This record gives sequence, C-alpha cells and structure tokens, in this order.
Amino acid sequence: MSVERINVAGRAKLPVYSHATKVPGLIFLSGQTPVDASGKLVDGGIKEHTAQCIENLTAVLTTAGSSWEKVVKVNVYLKNMDDFAAMNEKYLELIPDPKPARTCIQAGKLPFDVDVEIEAIAAA
Repeated sequence: MSVERINVAGRAKLPVYSHATKVPGLIFLSGQTPVDASGKLVDGGIKEHTAQCIENLTAVLTTAGSSWEKVVKVNVYLKNMDDFAAMNEKYLELIPDPKPARTCIQAGKLPFDVDVEIEAIAAA
C-alpha cells in the first residue's frame, strides 16, 4: 500500500507531523488550529478561529486533491463547550451541504492554548 505525506506549500512544516497523510482512497488531515500561514494566532474569538481552522483544512484538502464535498468525518475539539453554539454557527455557514459526520468534544487542553482545533478524514 502506498502512503503519501502531504504538506501545504508556504505553511509552516512541523517535524512532528504532516498536514495530511494519503492512502489509497482516504486522506487523513491533521488537526488545524486558528493560525495563519506564518503560524500566528489570528485575531478574534471562536467564530474567527473556527473560520481559520476551516480555511487551513481547505488548503490541505486542495493540496491533497480533494474537497469538502469528499469529507466523510470531522472532529472538532473545543477548549470550552460553552463556545459550541458560536462555533457551530460558523461551521454551518462554511461547510457545504450535505454535512459530513461530525464529533465535537471539549478537550482538556489544546496546543498553544487555542480555543478550537479541527481535523478531518476525506475520500481521495
């Protein structure tokens, strides 16, 4: 079986993971946090941060040759479940219908103390 590691050009490449891993038929996208291409946390609250996570995932999907229409599963990790309604409002706005399966949980602590991280699995 072939395994392809995918990294988005112009985005910070971290030595501990790839932006995505592609195997025949599936693409596993690493969790994306609300940082811009330079790695700086974007301004704003949970809505802006959710939008940035989705923008980052879109870049990974595009680089991997896929799209949101092929996403089969999304996992959303929130620092505080009280942010669920605001996150969900932005998610509903940005993710095309029909929406993929999704899990949303409150995480004990997220990298760099961000308020949201989103990961996905897509068809290749």
